[in-house]
Amino acid sequence: MSKSLASESIAPRSLSEWLHYLETLHPVGVDMGLERVSAVAKRMGLLSRPVAKQVITVAGTNGKGSTLAMMDAVTRAHGLQVGTYTSPHLLRYNERVTINGQQADDQQLVAGFSHVEAARLQAPEISLTYFEAGTLCALWCLANEALDIALLEVGLGGRSDAINIIDADIGIVTTIAQDHANFLGNDIAQIGREKAGIFRPLRPAVLGSLLLPSSVAAAAEAISAPVYCLGGAFSHSDEPQATEAQPGARLNQWCWRGLTREGGEVSLTSLPDPGLPIDNAATALQALSLAGLALDEDACRHAFHTVQLPGRMQWIGQWCLDVGHNPHAANYVAERLSQVPDGGRQWVLIGMLNDKDVEGVIRALLPRITDWVCVTLDGERGHSATELAARITSLGGHVHGCANSPEKGMQMIAKQLSPADRVLVTGSFFTVAALLEETLPQA
Repeated sequence: MSKSLASESIAPRSLSEWLHYLETLHPVGVDMGLERVSAVAKRMGLLSRPVAKQVITVAGTNGKGSTLAMMDAVTRAHGLQVGTYTSPHLLRYNERVTINGQQADDQQLVAGFSHVEAARLQAPEISLTYFEAGTLCALWCLANEALDIALLEVGLGGRSDAINIIDADIGIVTTIAQDHANFLGNDIAQIGREKAGIFRPLRPAVLGSLLLPSSVAAAAEAISAPVYCLGGAFSHSDEPQATEAQPGARLNQWCWRGLTREGGEVSLTSLPDPGLPIDNAATALQALSLAGLALDEDACRHAFHTVQLPGRMQWIGQWCLDVGHNPHAANYVAERLSQVPDGGRQWVLIGMLNDKDVEGVIRALLPRITDWVCVTLDGERGHSATELAARITSLGGHVHGCANSPEKGMQMIAKQLSPADRVLVTGSFFTVAALLEETLPQA
């Protein structure tokens, strides 16, 4: 039996109290399956009314957050009402739920959690994980707004993720790679089928990578979901500009070609580089076009020029912060790191969790890094700095030092930083979040 609110001497009142309480509800942090969360959602009335006029669900190993952020920006630039649910957060839990670009306030979330708890405690009482309770709270918040579009990000996998209790009008799979092996395994084809579980019969399935396993399209076709593939139904091409590279600079314009939901061809030109993967930007446009949005070129330009996603190739002076924590993400970061000026060094401050492919991430970054600083992350899942350093050294990397926290690692680099140096902060949401709360030193 889970710990219930009724047994609490003082009921949670603030958001922080609710989040602490929710951590005690279920014996494990991740419990895949929809039976429990669906039952509570039904009690809340979330399955008997639409969350929004259109729902787009995004799954994938990498690229979910950036695809969703660009859809959000484009939708708002067209004047529509849009809500989002994403996870995890970097600094504040409120980041997970937004309405028209504004984070949900504490009062909204507390009200949502109160409704979740009231439904959960109806007989028979149902135990929920922290993520499941958060998902139901987010859906309640979104359903209470008159939204044109709700954008939902899968937390883990697809088919058995809590967000999949909602039937998406459009499903997106961005990329497939190995991650969360404890829950999804190492079979890429099976991972693809699991993430394709968000697709629904006769509703569009948008495939946002040229490298997806065939199992993703096969899963969509098996339920007669129309498939729209990058490189087929929609594509993008570059319009290069002759501009000298600077850290984090947005250099290229690009154009997009896709389809409307009626099957007509549509194209956009001279789009600015959003500073996020262009594959994901093209995928965002195709999904919105299928949702019935008549894409306006100027509105799209404005959206891509202004979109921001903290912790994704985010440059702050000499420092680049990216939450990449698997080899696929690390390869993307390595390919796009700015060239270090003559005489400069490319540092990396890295802290990782021990359930990630640490060696794969190190190998991806190794050719671009001159000096490694390893940091320990707190908690049972946190890798120690010395363990990371040993792995890096065994692969031929030069470890400059180790620190017992990201903040201490930052201070270590600051003492050696020259104007020609660059610093990459990566390996985990926890690593990046710790430094986003600091003033990063510049040489």
